[in-house]
Amino acid sequence: MIVGSVCMSHSPIMDRNRAAPDAEKRFWKAIEKAADYVAEADPDLVVVFHPDHVNGFFYKLLPSFCIGIEGVSVGDFGTVAGKLDIPESRAWSCAEHTLKEGVDVAISYRIEVDHGGAQPIELLSSKVPLTRMIPIFVNCALAPRPTMARVRALGEAVGRWAAACPEKVLIIGSGGLSHDPPIPSLETATPEVRQRLIEGGPLPHSARTARQINVIGEGPRYASGQSKLLPLDTDWDKMLLDAFTSGDLSPLDLIDDETISRTGGRGGHEVRCWIAALAALGQGYSSEMLFYEPIPEWLTGMGIMSARPN
Repeated sequence: MIVGSVCMSHSPIMDRNRAAPDAEKRFWKAIEKAADYVAEADPDLVVVFHPDHVNGFFYKLLPSFCIGIEGVSVGDFGTVAGKLDIPESRAWSCAEHTLKEGVDVAISYRIEVDHGGAQPIELLSSKVPLTRMIPIFVNCALAPRPTMARVRALGEAVGRWAAACPEKVLIIGSGGLSHDPPIPSLETATPEVRQRLIEGGPLPHSARTARQINVIGEGPRYASGQSKLLPLDTDWDKMLLDAFTSGDLSPLDLIDDETISRTGGRGGHEVRCWIAALAALGQGYSSEMLFYEPIPEWLTGMGIMSARPN
């Protein structure tokens, strides 16, 4: 059965770039409240809908959705690296059910989960461990992306599986809200970056270090108005959050990728993971918005929301 859901933004640089003290205090207070909510739910299994930041999925083979049967955390931006505790038979059952419901998910025995999936698990595990998990990748970074309607169908199918589970299942949606991280595209990539986008493979230590330093350094530039990245869009964020708290996700089906990139930024596409997680709860879920503030030092409109099926 489903015992609840937490949807939250992630930011890989929150441990390296300090935000305004009052904003940080409010954020960590909300994280503590979300962790208390998770502890009260006391889940046996976590399903996490997560994006990837061109760390585990590439144009060599790019599914819209992929359920991890076995896999690892890559350990980027200070998240814990290593083999994930994925119950193989339960993950396989989830994939079979979802396929039978008409949503074409891929499976992977070598799924690589970056901070987009690992950070929420770690932040919410302060009261109870959330290590037993099924990671479900939703392609948010690289075009072409699945439509919002298909993302909602994915969440609904997984939700029906989770509702019938003997375990107590917590659903997590990780990503967004508005943010515009420097994600490369095939159209503008150098030959070297283009090769990386297609072939992938593990990054050498020097390359990963350079990549992370670049993102970390963008925070102070962004906060001081010296960044070329798209500004955070609080109006767009609040429009989404109003839809999420209303319990009616269908209007979001009409949002197209061009609008998201223009308003929510390249990282705004990650709200697909919130949509999938909330759709898993079914119609008429109840929710509580625990936190929302734009935090430029973290390059992200940071939101945290809890919800549960009625």
